[in-house]
Amino acid sequence: MSTDLSQFVKDKRKSSGLTQEELSLKAGVGLRFVREMEQGKQSLQMDKVNQVLKLFGYELGPTVINRSKLLDEKS
Repeated sequence: MSTDLSQFVKDKRKSSGLTQEELSLKAGVGLRFVREMEQGKQSLQMDKVNQVLKLFGYELGPTVINRSKLLDEKS
């Protein structure tokens, strides 16, 4: 999941013509947070992720997953 999110944010930022610093300022988060987000850090604060995503008209929310597949992966 983090890879998808990181690539999504990077693509949206670049297509908007923003640097990482500009994105951090517009979203009200730190530059380090934006860098970690784009690098696919596994643990990020959801409220800050949503601050960034809202600039592009998105937000995090629950999604349906295949529980049996998830349980199989843990075995």
